[in-house]
Amino acid sequence: MTEDDRGNRLATLDYMHAMLGQLRTMAEAQRCDMLAYLIEMASQEAGDIVRNEKSRRFSGKRRADAK
Repeated sequence: MTEDDRGNRLATLDYMHAMLGQLRTMAEAQRCDMLAYLIEMASQEAGDIVRNEKSRRFSGKRRADAK
């Protein structure tokens, strides 16, 4: 996977995470508790992936800078 592909993936996941947060808020406002819960789980998963990707990119950059 190229650096551009990784950047696009991260941007897409960041966007999905933000949209899921908004959808959860909408579901809560309509008192759709189960739907809000499931969207929250998806949001947390997206957030975890984003954090892992950013961490991986940062640690890879640090290793490259150390060379």
